[in-house]
Amino acid sequence: MTDSYDVVIVGSGHAGAQTAITLRQNGFEGSIALVGEECHLPYERPPLSKAYLRGDLSFEQILIRPPQFWSEQRVSLLLGQRATSVDPIRRRLSSDGFPDLNYGKLVWAAGGTARRLGCVGEDLAGVHRVRSYGDILKLKAEIEGIRRVVIVGGGYIGLEAAAVLRKLGREVILLEALDRVLARVAGEPISRFYEVEHARHGVEIRLNTCVEAFAGRSGRVSNVILAGGEKIECDIVIVGIGIVPIVAPLLEAGAAGGNGVAVDTQCRTSLPDVFAVGDCALHVNPHAGPAPIRLESVQNANDMAVVVAKTILGMPAAYDALPWFWSDQFDLQLQTAGLSSGYDYAILRGTPASRSFSLVYLRDNQVIALDCINATADFVQGRMLVSKGSSPPPSMIANSNIPLRKTLEK
Repeated sequence: MTDSYDVVIVGSGHAGAQTAITLRQNGFEGSIALVGEECHLPYERPPLSKAYLRGDLSFEQILIRPPQFWSEQRVSLLLGQRATSVDPIRRRLSSDGFPDLNYGKLVWAAGGTARRLGCVGEDLAGVHRVRSYGDILKLKAEIEGIRRVVIVGGGYIGLEAAAVLRKLGREVILLEALDRVLARVAGEPISRFYEVEHARHGVEIRLNTCVEAFAGRSGRVSNVILAGGEKIECDIVIVGIGIVPIVAPLLEAGAAGGNGVAVDTQCRTSLPDVFAVGDCALHVNPHAGPAPIRLESVQNANDMAVVVAKTILGMPAAYDALPWFWSDQFDLQLQTAGLSSGYDYAILRGTPASRSFSLVYLRDNQVIALDCINATADFVQGRMLVSKGSSPPPSMIANSNIPLRKTLEK
């Protein structure tokens, strides 16, 4: 038995849900199926490691839309299905244990899976990854009654989880293989600031530290073994070292790509009438260099979804949105505009001691990105500098008494 839909969307996260929403908002009358590997209604992922883990929000509060929305908008939710293969000639999608689906257009929004360390003991009970609602449910169920948590990875996920667990009164040791936290996404002043803040809140951070294996008792993790042999006792472990994009079915069907599936400015893959959006879409970004990149953010997921929906509807659209990101840790809000990779130098605006400052990144004297900590005005105004490719005098950028919008006049 095979069902047919005008648009089949694989992935029920932000990118997939927003594609369906935008299609309906713009008058699409055809049939839509949203295929999701998880059994849950589409939900917001960022709060999982922050407000939801803290217990500040219920699952109903992080739903992208209320349950009745999907039936009212005539979007068929095919949940609990893992897409396994694509036949681009017959325009057919196969899933484990479910009928095949014929599609007119296919939108691949499958996202990614939490990256594994690949070490001995990684499958012990008590070793957690933070990617899905199911992951967080398991973690929340084990937090009560435990004393010490070891977190592997000093990126956004690791630091956010550390902040929440310290607020919950747990002892936290964070291990980072590089010489500073946030090394892949931020300049050194931002990294050092967060290292100090986490230490001030009682997080023990160990840099240049690699995990060799996990050891346990009765099938449950009890120690993290470091390269060199040192053992750290723990009750649970959280591994937050990024994601691996889910693209194998498309690549096996002949789509171009590798670390993601390659798309053009309309988010088309090299397969006919097959699009890709969100975390798994490998694209040339106008705000980065010539090399294709993937962006793992809600903003990117939503903006790509809008482009695909409009393209399907025959409306002119091209992906050129300015990337932006955010992270909440303790009472600190980090807001990032643009992509800082490849910057020549950075200008500190304000002082870290004030806990409200920005780091402005430049390449060839042009502002390409900003990291703003508790400095929303800098973030809002700085986005304009990046969008316009501004090259204001460094002295004006560094002067926090001069609003960034004023530098546009120079």
